[in-house]
Amino acid sequence: MNMLSRLRCRLVIVGNGMAGVMALEEILARAPRLFDITVFGAEAHGSYNRILLSPVLAGEMAFADIVTHDAAWYAENHVEQIAGEAVVEIDRAARNVRGAHGTIRPYDLLLLATGSNPVVLPIPGAGLPGVFTFRDIADVGAMRAASRTSQRAVVIGGGLLGLEAAHGLCRNGMSVTVVHLMPGLMERQLDAMSANLLAQAVKSRGIAVLTSASTAAVLGEDRVTGVALTDGRSIPADMVVMAAGTRPRIAVAREARLACGRGVRVDDAMRTSDPCIYAIGECAEHDGVVVGLVAPIRDMARVFARHAAGDFAAQYAPAVAGTHLKVSGIDTFSAGDFLGDDTTEAISFRDKTRGVHRRLVLRDDRLVGIAMVGDARDSGWYFDLLRRGADVSAMRDMLAFGAAA
Repeated sequence: MNMLSRLRCRLVIVGNGMAGVMALEEILARAPRLFDITVFGAEAHGSYNRILLSPVLAGEMAFADIVTHDAAWYAENHVEQIAGEAVVEIDRAARNVRGAHGTIRPYDLLLLATGSNPVVLPIPGAGLPGVFTFRDIADVGAMRAASRTSQRAVVIGGGLLGLEAAHGLCRNGMSVTVVHLMPGLMERQLDAMSANLLAQAVKSRGIAVLTSASTAAVLGEDRVTGVALTDGRSIPADMVVMAAGTRPRIAVAREARLACGRGVRVDDAMRTSDPCIYAIGECAEHDGVVVGLVAPIRDMARVFARHAAGDFAAQYAPAVAGTHLKVSGIDTFSAGDFLGDDTTEAISFRDKTRGVHRRLVLRDDRLVGIAMVGDARDSGWYFDLLRRGADVSAMRDMLAFGAAA
């Protein structure tokens, strides 16, 4: 008998972040009476919107403003929430999980949504007091407390998280320098021209930016006093924030001998190498790719929920995703192949006075890539053209000027 045909199967979700809660919502919508559900969360509270951590750091929002599912919500939906206890062991033979405090729960179906860990650079001084990561609400609380007695901060990493951390600390009255290894900021989302314009806009907000800069060490004896670069320069600092990327949190999956690469390997159904265990979100690796954007993670959650509810035809097919961000108050958007290659051509529009840049990449009169900085109001229209593969030959002369033109 298929395990999913039994009444009230036991579903355990490991991870109470956005991916785990997306899957939970999908399950409750499709099969609210099929499972007895337990959710383990390492953090001692309900789920919250991590995308809004920067406004909390900046003092523009409170933690209560970004909570999406509180304890009452879990109770109302008859979901057992085990908060503040990470899962440390999966016993695949006995089909149960054990939490850090000894809590054991059996499962018929297990979903891993453990997310990722921030990368801490393996450099001298990385463990000094005054070095922070920017990943969860505890990090935000620690940085806000430190900013009350600190004046100068260095943020290592000029991606989205690094720029958001820099913006938040600047709003707390600190002098902030962003140190980025690559020649342009947010190189995974923006072309060189857009990245340059973004850097200018960030600088205009009082944040110093150093690109093509490699960090050699965090300076200090008892606590942070600065950052040393490999070119010999040093930057005074009372606080250092490492925002140099993330790694999938897969230790418990590896110890359970699930197939892992960079993440927990899954098939098109989000199944791991154990058919009773699924994985979604930043901890999952599908066809060699790990994703961290909301849209594809929601698609993963839907596929898992459909399988769990008995729709075994559901398959995850990665789609082109757009990234719409407001970095330090600066609108940015990117999607598709915004760099292009020998088979594409690019149409660019730049308004230096307004700080606006658009790069549209075409192949055979169809939009295949978009990068926008400073004004992303037409991003939805461009993205629709890209997703549909629409022929834009009739409008190409005016395409850079947006939907109104």
